[in-house]
Amino acid sequence: MILLLKLFWEFLKVGLFTFGGGYGAIPLIRDALLQNPWMGVDDAKFTYIVGVAESTPGPIMINTATYIGTTVAGPVGAIVATLGAITPSVIIILLIASLLKHFMEKQGTRAVLDAIKPCVVGIILSTGIYFLLSGLLPRINSVFTEGFTASLIPQWRTVLVFALVGLARWLWKLIRKKPISPVLSIGIAAALGIAIYGV
Repeated sequence: MILLLKLFWEFLKVGLFTFGGGYGAIPLIRDALLQNPWMGVDDAKFTYIVGVAESTPGPIMINTATYIGTTVAGPVGAIVATLGAITPSVIIILLIASLLKHFMEKQGTRAVLDAIKPCVVGIILSTGIYFLLSGLLPRINSVFTEGFTASLIPQWRTVLVFALVGLARWLWKLIRKKPISPVLSIGIAAALGIAIYGV
């Protein structure tokens, strides 16, 4: 019971302080996981979890909460973590919807929203840079302790998947005269990942 309450509380905090959609939640989820060793997630596993959450239908924050909840405490953990993640949004949206007309007209509300926008951009940008470095430069942390060594050499499988997905997108646009859909891009990347990394 205590484990479920802790799980709910951690994802409640993530849901409460997430701005800018699911990608804005990723740094908060990462901090929550790394600061709570009982969840059993390190940086490498977190990257894997986000990859799975991104590849499955639904918002990335909810998918991640469900995945981690299942890992920590089974199906009940999945429900508890998911409820923790969505509860703040549901409550806040219901309040805003009931007061929306007067709420949005206030100058203070517009000022707060304008101030949040650049923060959200920075959070999402830092998340993108983190995943770029963790994917292409998997041992980036060792650079600071061991210097610039072979840890800076990208994994060839990662580079190959990246290059083949880019090639597929380019060929699709060249042949079909329109951009490839994100769903098909994810499917191609997943198939390449299975073929190159193995099941």
